[in-house]
Amino acid sequence: MAFSQIRIVLVNTTDPGNIGATARAMKTMGLKQLYLVEPKSFPHMNASIRASHAIDVLAETVVVDHLADALQDCHLVFGTSTRIRALHWLSLTARAAAEKMAINSKQRVAIVFGRERCGLTNQELQSCHFQINIPANPEYSSLNLAAAVQIVCYELRMAFLQKKNEQEEKSILLADVKQQEHFYQHFQHILNKIEFLKPLRSGQIMGKLRRLFSRSGLEVSEVRILRGILSTIEKKLASKL
Repeated sequence: MAFSQIRIVLVNTTDPGNIGATARAMKTMGLKQLYLVEPKSFPHMNASIRASHAIDVLAETVVVDHLADALQDCHLVFGTSTRIRALHWLSLTARAAAEKMAINSKQRVAIVFGRERCGLTNQELQSCHFQINIPANPEYSSLNLAAAVQIVCYELRMAFLQKKNEQEEKSILLADVKQQEHFYQHFQHILNKIEFLKPLRSGQIMGKLRRLFSRSGLEVSEVRILRGILSTIEKKLASKL
């Protein structure tokens, strides 16, 4: 399932402005699937005003009568709550939850946010597999609904970007030891030719140069470029003799 298809579900939202602000928070992070469960007032002008340039998200919003209708085709459901409950749901920080969603990116995921004043009921949380908690200031942990959505969506985006970067890094073809050794020998040969290396310090300098290139993780294409440069230098030196 694509990152943009992660579903944000708002339950029984009172202020239509919060719906619009949620749509805006979602769009800034690349999400677009918004479900509303029994909103007090929607569509509404205040929702459109607060959405700003996220009107397209509002236009595609799905309104349902029951939470079960918003979740019926989902594989993983995360419910947000700031309160410690008598029943102990597995609670994750927004960051840990986002990382879990990134790992399970092929599953259909929903994130449920409750009412502005009292959040989700215990019964509604029972429809969720995990509880998301935002570790805010314990002396004042109250978050506006749209602000909470923004934080969770941000953590989601960061987790999915990290996963994408890791996949891209895995696809890079690094030079093997044999290719690296040929490069280092070629490099040392040229440094000797231009009399850069001194007999007593050549081993120390080459050791430092090896560490420098090792930190970068030489790719096959990079070794080819570097050896091409060395070959050109070698030809120029030969032409001057």
